[in-house]
Amino acid sequence: MQITQTKQEDLKREFTVTMSAEEIDQKINERLSELGKTVKMPGFRPGKVPLKLLKSKYGKAVMGEVLESAVNDSTLKAINENSLRPAMRPKIEVKTFDEAKGLEYTMAIEILPEIKVMDLATIKLEKLVSTPEKKTVTEAIERIADANKTSEKVEENRAAKIGDIVVIDFDGTVDGKPFPGMKGNDFPLELGSKSFIEGFEDQLVGAKVGDEKLVKVTFPADYAHDKLRGVAAEFKVNVKELRKPAKPALDDEFAKKLGFEDFSKIEEVVTKQIQGEYDQLARLNLKRALLDVLDEQHNFAVPAGMVDSEFQGIWQQLKGHEHAHDDPHHVHGPDCNHEAEGSEEEKEEYRAIAERRVKLGLVLAEVGRINKVEVTNQELQQAVINEARKYPGKERQVFEYYQQNPQALEAVKAPIYEDKVVDFILERSTIDNRQVTIEELTKASEQEPPKKAKSASSAKKSSVSAKEENNSSEGEGETKEAKKSGKKK
Repeated sequence: MQITQTKQEDLKREFTVTMSAEEIDQKINERLSELGKTVKMPGFRPGKVPLKLLKSKYGKAVMGEVLESAVNDSTLKAINENSLRPAMRPKIEVKTFDEAKGLEYTMAIEILPEIKVMDLATIKLEKLVSTPEKKTVTEAIERIADANKTSEKVEENRAAKIGDIVVIDFDGTVDGKPFPGMKGNDFPLELGSKSFIEGFEDQLVGAKVGDEKLVKVTFPADYAHDKLRGVAAEFKVNVKELRKPAKPALDDEFAKKLGFEDFSKIEEVVTKQIQGEYDQLARLNLKRALLDVLDEQHNFAVPAGMVDSEFQGIWQQLKGHEHAHDDPHHVHGPDCNHEAEGSEEEKEEYRAIAERRVKLGLVLAEVGRINKVEVTNQELQQAVINEARKYPGKERQVFEYYQQNPQALEAVKAPIYEDKVVDFILERSTIDNRQVTIEELTKASEQEPPKKAKSASSAKKSSVSAKEENNSSEGEGETKEAKKSGKKK
């Protein structure tokens, strides 16, 4: 096997690999000899089948396996002998192949750039922090009380209004004939809740206890029961009782009904929950500020293939969302070409964002690599368990899915790794806290993709990567490149 480097340009390397017919034939013989130890053929014991006979029967089948193995071996050899760190899977192109003459193919490799990581101890950041006010906690508890409200009987003889609860018997018919599911007794219906067919509740506003009403409605065209879609119906309704919602008092008794010791315990739990949300928002802002610093302080060429791949992911996601908003019935066929959509200016903008994402991912990966940041098996197992909990009753299938799909498991592992690298950097940075209101913290967290980017440098100044902007995700923005860039090297 002969490996010759034919190109060395920036981050691109190309090699020509040749294998003689004799080398290929030798590898085929070696593989057939291994196969002959177990293969069974009439008239021969295992391991005693002549090589010539094995070659005549299995030679063609073994050929593909041998060539694939040879390509893999030569690729690995070229990488190791030249101390390369590939950014992506090498591109292989077979030039010629003939059993009598041998094999020649080219191998194009895009390598990772050399990254000189800045002195992390010089990073200075400001962290916006906020504490929930008493009013915010009280409002949250009141929403809990609204969700746990009861009702009480209205003693006065008055007409029902929006917000009241009428206890009714109803009996529906279509063309004068009863229909299954259109009859009920002692049903508490909150007027204005829109829990019944449109128009039903409105016709009971003004009714009093003892009234009998004839409610006429038309089922919507997209109604769940196909036989009732767009069909007119009549309901005989008897109003048996009028009730009004009763909001529980915010006291110890209310707390005990919810399983707490007293009201102060509810305040403590709610305050802690809101504080957790504020802290998460504060971390998101801090991480963005950190990514901006890392972007500004590192300057190197990024692999074009990684940028292209990232851009395609962003672009398809972006255009897929636009299709979904424009037409809820839009179906993406196999010939759907997102690349053909959108202006060149828009593509340039998002390509710049893709470049930023790749760049930051490589920086984070390099920090993690040189400082030996690792995701433990326990952390990964816990993440998979958390994913499984999202699908009650199907936990086993979720575990099996991740066991059988390393790529999916890597997607779970990636944000954990990124968070650990970010935490590693933040621990070495100087961080000054500044107390702000929740309105200020929220405003600082508002994120929208830049609509116009005149150049790559201007687009890079956006405070967050495209995926973080679209998904409001804290951890995933730069992860793919951090993992692709050779974390396992």
